[in-house]
Amino acid sequence: MAAQTFPPVDEQLAKIRRDADEILPEDELVAKLERSLESGRPLIVKCGYDPTRPDLHLGHTPTLRKLRDFQELGHDVTFLIGSFTALIGDPSGRSATRPPLSREEVDANAETFRDQVFRVLDPDLTTIRYNSEWLDEFKFEDVLKLAAKYTVARMLERDDFRKRFTAETPISIHEFLYPLAQGYDSVALEADVELGGTDQKFNLLVARDIQREFGVEPQVILTLPMLEGTDGVQKMSKSLDNYIGLTEPPEEVYGKTMSIPDELIVKYFRYGLGASPDDVAAVQKQLAAGANPRDLKRELARSIVATYHDAEAAEAAEAHFDKLFVHRETPDEVPEITIQLTEEDAPIAWLLKAAGLVSSTTEGQRLVVQGGVSIDDERVEDPAHRLAAGSTVFVKVGKRRFARLVLER
Repeated sequence: MAAQTFPPVDEQLAKIRRDADEILPEDELVAKLERSLESGRPLIVKCGYDPTRPDLHLGHTPTLRKLRDFQELGHDVTFLIGSFTALIGDPSGRSATRPPLSREEVDANAETFRDQVFRVLDPDLTTIRYNSEWLDEFKFEDVLKLAAKYTVARMLERDDFRKRFTAETPISIHEFLYPLAQGYDSVALEADVELGGTDQKFNLLVARDIQREFGVEPQVILTLPMLEGTDGVQKMSKSLDNYIGLTEPPEEVYGKTMSIPDELIVKYFRYGLGASPDDVAAVQKQLAAGANPRDLKRELARSIVATYHDAEAAEAAEAHFDKLFVHRETPDEVPEITIQLTEEDAPIAWLLKAAGLVSSTTEGQRLVVQGGVSIDDERVEDPAHRLAAGSTVFVKVGKRRFARLVLER
């Protein structure tokens, strides 16, 4: 098999540095790239994604695009699904212990990741692995040996652990095991480089130590800025309902993008869309010259839909948005959904979930309480409101979701 050829190291570094927050240590990355160029052996580059929720969203794309950069440079990319670590729950940035997930929930979420990741990555150049492949094989003795390689004092250097410890907020012992398990992933894969958001810096550095303890050359870590969600405050997350899903309907993607705060326009062009430095600079220049932020958000929304769907979908999504919010009209095509009831009536939150208008009954109840649900143009205020079998109703959820529900028994 012929040795892989690579661009010059300086050219590779320029591409790798683009949009990165930190590369630690960069001199080690240079050495790895030089050795790779000389030997023709690609670097092993990994990034892990825990399927604690279904579906990838725009907040995942900065690391995905950086993985794509490494693919284009000729290196081996592993998209690692945290099928085991999702059962623990990453404590990064958490002020409380995550609720546990079942194996069935994790497996179902992982399938959506597999289906969606190739919206960004090249399928022919991507290796998909699951960390349950090796962590499921651990015996208790193996866990003890792994735990012995790190100290509690070092764990408490982590900012979120330290804050919780100082505030006397419970920290479960299993949360200490998360960075160790993630570190062992890098041992199992013999990773040369690992990517992650800035909130992952501690975990990535722990992995370097764990690799060293197991006699594996430490990886270089590369962190990327985190993208705030549509609320403009907290990082994008499905649990916070401030996300833009890669495979959401185009009109949802367009509408959510239009809802972001003006101060995030440049960041979304740069990290959410992956626009070139010249294009980002042009957006900054337009804003400085007094351009209407709404016009730039329309450009951004069209580009995001076109990138993760296609140009035709972007055009239709914009027309849909204009019909609803510029002309204040009801969409021409409202899906009609028939729901079979097992009783004479059913609660509105359950019906919204059954119709696919919300992801859970809990989300449906929350939207009702927040005033975001109407039936036949009348706002529903009681989350316990029930609809009877035999009725047909026009339902609006939030600003962009519509359906005609036919309730049968």
